[in-house]
Amino acid sequence: MQYLLHIDASKPALKLIGDEHHYLFKVRRHKNGDEIAFRNGNDGLIFIYKIVNIDKKSASLELLTSYHLEIKAYKNLHIGWCMIEVKNIEKVLPILNELGVAKISFISCDRSQTNYKLDMNRIQKILTASSQQCGRSNFMEIESCNSLKEFRSLYPKSVALNFSTNHLSSQKIETIVIGCEGGFSPKEVALFGEDIVGFDTPLILKSESAVCAVASKILI
Repeated sequence: MQYLLHIDASKPALKLIGDEHHYLFKVRRHKNGDEIAFRNGNDGLIFIYKIVNIDKKSASLELLTSYHLEIKAYKNLHIGWCMIEVKNIEKVLPILNELGVAKISFISCDRSQTNYKLDMNRIQKILTASSQQCGRSNFMEIESCNSLKEFRSLYPKSVALNFSTNHLSSQKIETIVIGCEGGFSPKEVALFGEDIVGFDTPLILKSESAVCAVASKILI
């Protein structure tokens, strides 16, 4: 854990209860006198607190110091991801967060099943836990789009990942769309015209494999 997110970080004193108390003292085994890094999610500051008292249900900490420390990817990447099964999205989200993806737009595409619904509270918990582990200080943006046509109108400079001899390599890409299982429909492919890139491989990737490969290739 690189830091713990707490809305009151920056105050002279903190009191931890519930899940935060359990995580620090039952899982991480911290003790009196230990120093813990916190962020509040509103700025680029790290706040260092010292544990001054621990009991069975709560703990008290006092602020020692703070300093500015922003940690984020060197490049900016926005992914439009056509909806797949939610449990598979949730498994991959921490990886995309650690790689530094700036934003994901989840898109209802022609071949997406209509019963897939994201639990945004759960998504935010997953991203928070991931950021605390990898140290990321800026938080991934999440949005939804009703169709690929809507997404393309909002982001006209976007490209689509599909079968193409225009291989994804070192070209500068800031917004890219990944299809769902079954890929894009013909009319969705037509929306992008020549704005299509592909991998230099004969293998067919699952949607979640493709999204991780794209993020890795562009960001790292």
